[in-house]
Amino acid sequence: MARRNSLPKVDVVCVGVGWAGGIMAAELAKAGLTVVGLERGGPRGVEDFAHGHDELRYAVDRELMQNVAAETWTLRHDVNDRALPIRRLGSFAPAYGVGGSGVSWAGQTWRFNPRDFEIRSRTVARYGAGMIPADMTIQDWGITYDDLEPYYDKFEYMAGISGKAGNIKGAKVPGGNPFEGPRSRDFPLPPLIESYAGSVFREAAAKVGYQPFPGPAGALSKPYTNPDGMSRPGCTYCGFTGHFGCHIGAKSDPTLTVIPTAQKTGRFELRTNAQVIEILHDGGRATGVRYYDASGAVRDQPADVVVLTAFTLNNCRLLLLSKMGEPYDPATGEGVIGRNYCYQSDGAGAMAYFKDKDFKPYMVACGSAIAIDDLNGDNFDHTGLGFIGGGLIKVGSNPTTPINAVLAPPGTPAWGLEWKKAIRKHYAHSLIIGAQGESPAYRGHYLSLDPTYRDAYGLPLVRITFDWEPNERKMVAYLGEKLKEIATAMNPDSFVAGGVLAEHYDGTQYQSTHNTGGVIMGADPRTSAVNNYLQMWDFPNTFVVGASAFPQNAGYNPTGTVGALAYRAVDGVLRYRDNPGPLA
Repeated sequence: MARRNSLPKVDVVCVGVGWAGGIMAAELAKAGLTVVGLERGGPRGVEDFAHGHDELRYAVDRELMQNVAAETWTLRHDVNDRALPIRRLGSFAPAYGVGGSGVSWAGQTWRFNPRDFEIRSRTVARYGAGMIPADMTIQDWGITYDDLEPYYDKFEYMAGISGKAGNIKGAKVPGGNPFEGPRSRDFPLPPLIESYAGSVFREAAAKVGYQPFPGPAGALSKPYTNPDGMSRPGCTYCGFTGHFGCHIGAKSDPTLTVIPTAQKTGRFELRTNAQVIEILHDGGRATGVRYYDASGAVRDQPADVVVLTAFTLNNCRLLLLSKMGEPYDPATGEGVIGRNYCYQSDGAGAMAYFKDKDFKPYMVACGSAIAIDDLNGDNFDHTGLGFIGGGLIKVGSNPTTPINAVLAPPGTPAWGLEWKKAIRKHYAHSLIIGAQGESPAYRGHYLSLDPTYRDAYGLPLVRITFDWEPNERKMVAYLGEKLKEIATAMNPDSFVAGGVLAEHYDGTQYQSTHNTGGVIMGADPRTSAVNNYLQMWDFPNTFVVGASAFPQNAGYNPTGTVGALAYRAVDGVLRYRDNPGPLA
């Protein structure tokens, strides 16, 4: 190991500088604390994407994502399997660089439903404890939607989210999501322009009896200046959204909002190409972090408060490497670090073809969607269905880019003349209905350190143990049948629809980067790693912020909830500063 160099102590050190790290840095620096942000990747900003419509570079070669040749993870489906390393990005793609996934995300910015935060108690109250499978370990979050609502609101106004409220202070608002929890006010910006595909879906969904609405989007429907004075232009509907950076800055992005806000204070220092390898501690209190800097030198950064704001897997891995908290053991069900790893159940979908409709699928805004929430969570009666949970149904949120997303029906040859004919026929005349299902927690789904494989620094990789379970298979099949009804109501010339999960979870095909759990929150230190301020139970000056805190994953994209939890964690750090010790 290179020579170690201890640096001057600061109030707070943040590990990872994306949405969570940027929010923590901005708010804590505004409150007068000195903050250092350590980001493992390099600097980047809107100026890097002025000519960024390069699908091969960003969506295929994944330039903005983690280099799995240097650090990856291993996967197994069961504790009896041998875990093997993922050698190229597949099912999910963690970002690498300043801004994290907030630079390359697709912009869908949902609030979780009130039921999602109290999933176990509400499920038992409505259906009885027998509705929950014996090996399913869903649990309440230790916080309610009402507790989190002010923080959701703060995130949406900082980021500039476009949408239409469906519930303001308990009063239902026509045109919005009728199932959402009460909001204190409407979105800061009106919805994005509705796509033609979205309009066709809206009409068909309403005809079947559902309640469509515009999905909340992290792209500006018009120019906007946020409460911190950060101004950005409106979206141009260029079609290059997820996996790409925005070339004009219309996408909600931490490099254009919270990070420059933090830097403006003069109390935030951003260090890039800084790979944190250990949290330093004395057994009950963190004293700082150890990292490799850009030159390869080992640095120790002392701090009064340590905040982990990295990707889900990395937050958990760093705690395991640092021997902080009791590692989870699925055999006994004891321990908390690594517990309740979850993902997203995305096996249902539909594709409809209309020979006389031109959907112009290359014109899409980041996060733009028309959605229904009728089949999500517990928004419908599950009596007799044999499963719990559901999913969000939507159209129009992803672009049809020319390499990765050309549209052709199943059974089309992968190359050659017939493939070309199918693309020419279907490209502009087809629409996709997507279903994003929730992912409940199970006793056998968890994160741990791999005993065999190591990264470029010689440290153990994180090992994922995860597979599809019968509950999710039934849920996805049910959603697939409902999609058939909607597709039929569209009256297309042809369609395919259904819902099925593969025999095993496939880590090679991209699905979403909605990985959750491993450092979960709750009200009981026996079953959670952090309290409702995301403060570790046994290391009170350590806060772990991100989707790693989710006890299970809902049928929504996680970013809005990550942002809300980060703002609440800010309050936790400030409370700890004034009165050091456990907050809950």
